[in-house]
Amino acid sequence: MSASSIRGLRITSVHLENWRNFRDVEVALSGRVFLIGPNASGKSNFLDVFRFLQDLVSIGGGFQDAVRKRGGVSRVRCLAARRNPHIRIRICLGDDDQPAAWEYDLRFTQDNRRRPLIVQEVVRHEGEQVLQRPDGQDEEDPERLTQTYLEQVNANQRFRKVSEFLSSIRYLHLVPQIVREPERSAGRTNDPFGGDFLEQLAGVSATTLKSRLAAIREALGVAVPQLKEIELSRDSRGVAHLRGNFEHWRPHGAWQSEGDFSDGTLRLMGLLWAILEGSGPLLLEEPELSLHPAVVRHIPAMFQRMQRRSGRQVFTSTHSPELLSDAGIGLDDVLLLEPGAEGTTVKPAAEYEDIRELVAGGVPLPDTIMPRTAPSQAGHLSLFGG
Repeated sequence: MSASSIRGLRITSVHLENWRNFRDVEVALSGRVFLIGPNASGKSNFLDVFRFLQDLVSIGGGFQDAVRKRGGVSRVRCLAARRNPHIRIRICLGDDDQPAAWEYDLRFTQDNRRRPLIVQEVVRHEGEQVLQRPDGQDEEDPERLTQTYLEQVNANQRFRKVSEFLSSIRYLHLVPQIVREPERSAGRTNDPFGGDFLEQLAGVSATTLKSRLAAIREALGVAVPQLKEIELSRDSRGVAHLRGNFEHWRPHGAWQSEGDFSDGTLRLMGLLWAILEGSGPLLLEEPELSLHPAVVRHIPAMFQRMQRRSGRQVFTSTHSPELLSDAGIGLDDVLLLEPGAEGTTVKPAAEYEDIRELVAGGVPLPDTIMPRTAPSQAGHLSLFGG
């Protein structure tokens, strides 16, 4: 199935039961999602739901491996779980016109050998049930419930579009220090920390590379106005390197490689490339790291321009009020995570009456939301060591 067959699809809603911080959460999702909340409220764990689904269908992955990577069912299950300890993940895929074109619903637990075990797996297409497990074959052979149909090519033909979509999910938390050491990329593919970033650039056609680098340079104009040209080259050993021509007092500027780029410049290049590189959802954690607040304010606009080219859905966790200062961010785009004794709740900012009224009255969005995420006793940190 080609990337064009899933273009336009996005995750329109997610329902979680007993997943990590979340005992029972259901929320609609827009084309770009900003996750806001205190430390340890579950922003990374919310994003990990989608990484988990991608792991289910990845080559060499699958249900057992996806749970094992997270420490087993007992580590994934919410501490606030009550009578029904099953873990549930239900997502809807679609668009604005048909938000529930596809529905995938998975419940699982563990057996007495602590192996992950499927309790229920359901797929619906346009409201019609395509799959319902356990089925007769599962009842005859319960070992089958250690694997999802989603991950099996011979079993997912009727809903392979869902599998293909989930396989297109990408998580990125680029670490500039890793990008600067190209030798460390050997054998890596789709490394979320940027180990194979330069090889990804080298792996596309010359025409595509030139077009994307030009788009990135244009988008970077606000953050790094002195950057006038970007190109990729290989050294005598065949190792890929990124070079940039920076406007300088010399007539033809000064060329620098990735080893000379600032952390912020490398992170921005990686983020922008990631948006252009695929069509599935992109998961980003704190893209404001290493960037000046004046630059961070322009990140949503840069992302939006890139999204118009790629159509990708982008999830972004952040602690930055500057990132939320973009006037184009709507209240439905912002999800507020609030931890409590019964787990973390997740609601769009639009559901809070006081936030709606303050924004309608002209109060900037960050000023209405960020106070809710601040630790109530953060000032006590200043007493440490006293």
